[in-house]
Amino acid sequence: MNNFDFYNPVNILFGKGKIAELKKHIPAGANILITFGGGSIKKNGVYDQVITALDGFKVQEFGGIEPNPHFETLMKAVEIVKAEKIDFLLAVGGGSVLDGTKFIAAASCFKGEDAWDILAKRARVSSAIDLGAVLTLAATGSEMNSGGVVTKAATKEKLPFGSPLLFPKFSVLDPEATYSLPKRQIANGVADAFVHVMEQYLTYPVNSPVQDRFSEGLLMTLIEEGTKAYDSETPNYEEYANMMWAATMALNGLIGAGVQSDWATHMIGHELTAFHGIDHAVTLAIVLPGLMTHLKDKRSVKLLQYAERVWNITEGSEEERKAMAIVKTEDFFNRIGIKTRLSQHNVGQDTIDTIIKRFADRQLPSVGMLPDVTIEDAEKILVDRL
Repeated sequence: MNNFDFYNPVNILFGKGKIAELKKHIPAGANILITFGGGSIKKNGVYDQVITALDGFKVQEFGGIEPNPHFETLMKAVEIVKAEKIDFLLAVGGGSVLDGTKFIAAASCFKGEDAWDILAKRARVSSAIDLGAVLTLAATGSEMNSGGVVTKAATKEKLPFGSPLLFPKFSVLDPEATYSLPKRQIANGVADAFVHVMEQYLTYPVNSPVQDRFSEGLLMTLIEEGTKAYDSETPNYEEYANMMWAATMALNGLIGAGVQSDWATHMIGHELTAFHGIDHAVTLAIVLPGLMTHLKDKRSVKLLQYAERVWNITEGSEEERKAMAIVKTEDFFNRIGIKTRLSQHNVGQDTIDTIIKRFADRQLPSVGMLPDVTIEDAEKILVDRL
C-alpha cells in the first residue's frame, strides 16, 4: 500500500428529519446565503423544511445554479456574497449545487484578478467562506469532499478545483429529500457513484485489501440497491438510504487512500459535457467501457479481480472473463436506462477531433493521473464508443 494522508472533517447528519437540526450546526448570528438549482426544492418541500429550520437567522437566496455549474452564474453569487457580507453558505441540492457553492466560497475570498485562475491555473485557495450542505441527489460525493468541477460557458471548458478549506462543515443526508427525483436522475446518481469507485479501484494492485473490499462492496451495493431504486414505482426508504450512503462513501477519500487513482474517464467525459451538454454521469457510462476495453491488458490484474468479486465471473479464460466483465458493466448502465454509445447522443468524429485537439493544446502528458492513458489512447477510446 502507498503512503497516504487521510483527512475528512465533514460532520454527516444522516436520516429522516435531520434537516430540522440545521440550527445546531450554523454559528449563531450567521448571515446565510442559500444556494440551489432550478427550484425543485421549492416544489418537493425541502426548501420549506430548510427555511423553518433557519428561523431566527438572516437568510438570502441564490438560485439557478446549472446542472454543470457555470462560472459566469457563480460569479453573480460572489457579487452578492461581497455586497451583503455573507459569512455562511448553505448549498441545498445535488452535486452541481455543492460544487458551485464551494467555488463561490473560494472565489468570494480570492485576492487575484480573475477567479477563473482557481480552475485554469490551479491558483491556491488561501481562504474561503464556511459552507454546509443539504443533499437532494445522491451521486457525486461532493457533500463529503473538498473538490468540485465548474464549467466556463464562454469557452466550453469544464475544469476541477479543490482545497482542504472547502470541506463542508456539515452535510445533511436525508434520503426522503431525494424521493421526488425522476428515474433519469436516479440512474445518473448510481452511474456517477459507480464510476467514482472504478476510478480509484480499477488501476493497479498495491496490496490494499481494505480499500479493495470497501470498493467492491460499494460497487455491489450500487448494482443491487441502485437497480431496485430505479425499478421502484414508489420510493423505498432503505433503498434510497443505502444508495445515498454508497454515493457519499464512493468519493470521500477513504477508498482512494493509499491506492493509485486514475480519473481519465472523468477527464474525457468532462469534454463531452462541455461540448454537448450530455449529463455528467452519462458521459462516464459512455467512456468507461471503452477505457476498460483499451486497458484490459495493462490493468489485467484488477480487471480479473473485479470480474470475480463484483460479477462472480469465475469460468473461462482470462480474456473471456475480462471481456464478460466489460460487457456486464455496460449492460448494467443500459439496464438503468443509460445509452452508452456516442452515436446515440448525436456525437460524431468531429467532436472527437475537437476534444483531442484540446487535450493536445493543453500539452497533457497523460489524460488522468496515470501514464497509461495518453492523448492517443483517449482518441482510440472515444472512437471505440461511436
